[in-house]
Amino acid sequence: MLFKRKGYLRKQADQSLLQTLHELKDVWNKQKEIVERSVEPSGAVLAKLKVDEAKYFFLLKEAKRRKIRMG
Repeated sequence: MLFKRKGYLRKQADQSLLQTLHELKDVWNKQKEIVERSVEPSGAVLAKLKVDEAKYFFLLKEAKRRKIRMG
């Protein structure tokens, strides 16, 4: 009984991770488009872009470590 719950919790956490990963990818891509279209982006916008990029790649590495497929 305990092992079934563990598998269920893992699947639930994996789904949550994938959902967050997709959301962060969208946010990162939107920030990247803003920076590419702007003539002279401010430091705050560039810092936000770096933070979003770091969050996305961190979760991507975590998904890879857990062997989760995005498909």
